[in-house]
Amino acid sequence: MQKLYILKHLQNNKIAAFIIAAAFLAAAMTAGISIGTVSVPVSYIAQIIGGKLFHVPIGTDIDPMFTNIVMNIRLPRVLLAGLIGASLAIAGAAFQGLLRNPLADPYTLGVSSGASVGAVVTIFFHISLPYIGLFTLPLMSIVFSFITIFIVLSFSRKIDSAMRVETIILTGIIFSSFLGAFISLMIALTGDELRQIIGWLLGSVSMRGWDYVAILLPFFLAGSALLLINARELNAMSFGEEQAHHLGVNVQKRKMLIMVAASILTGAAVSVSGAIGFVGLVIPHLVRVIWGPDHKYLLPLSILTGAGFLILADLVSRVIISPTELPIGVITALIGAPFFAGILVNRRGGRR
Repeated sequence: MQKLYILKHLQNNKIAAFIIAAAFLAAAMTAGISIGTVSVPVSYIAQIIGGKLFHVPIGTDIDPMFTNIVMNIRLPRVLLAGLIGASLAIAGAAFQGLLRNPLADPYTLGVSSGASVGAVVTIFFHISLPYIGLFTLPLMSIVFSFITIFIVLSFSRKIDSAMRVETIILTGIIFSSFLGAFISLMIALTGDELRQIIGWLLGSVSMRGWDYVAILLPFFLAGSALLLINARELNAMSFGEEQAHHLGVNVQKRKMLIMVAASILTGAAVSVSGAIGFVGLVIPHLVRVIWGPDHKYLLPLSILTGAGFLILADLVSRVIISPTELPIGVITALIGAPFFAGILVNRRGGRR
């Protein structure tokens, strides 16, 4: 009874929800920048960022080494991890609401598999586009993710003109299986690139820098804005497509917009980091349990919580066996799999 009362109180207090989520993100960012092989004092972080971004005078006693670590290594890494976590979390929240299924995930439609195929093909064939160079890998991944979602939606429409949720999910699973087999084939055929491909597939934000933040940011802003605009429609569709239609929602149009926006977020995130699982599955479910299912709050809270979660996961991945780094995907799987198993057990127990 006390647990239910606490959850109900949290769900009713949305201001507190945003304060808690924002504080969690701020704490995660501070820890991510401060902790490492060389520890940076929190007071230095504030002075360095304030000086570089807001032209606040920097104390003369700050070693230039700390400035280089914060501005060129850790801050861009933390921001990139936060953007990736936020993208996957809000996309997962949108898919779960749209498909009315807590097991839904950005990877259900095969978008992640499509982006991964783009990366593997680029690495395998040593593709380097003119004037792009380093950015060939993320751009190819984004292109393949768009191609995948286009094929999935087109195939679903041909099978079922109403594009019902069940048809879309089954089509996505079919294409995910096919693309996964293709990736396995490419890995089996590769030679020297094997370690690079496996490392990319497991997920990482190491050695990315500001350029990758700039690549992901526009896709994050565009995809998130589209989903936030459609929060009311997501609420309606959470009760079923017929009910949403009766409430005046253009179901087909909104469904397409939400699917495309969530796929942009997923494809862009995977393109710069590799496959990172469970963020889009567990974080939206956790936020929904604590703060309720209203997408007007669920979506932005998922952004804040997902960003903080992946920043901490990245921090753990680089310090747990320092100086060696683990892929973030390993950490999110170790945390997410048992957590999600617990969610499934609780849900099943609640039905008895």
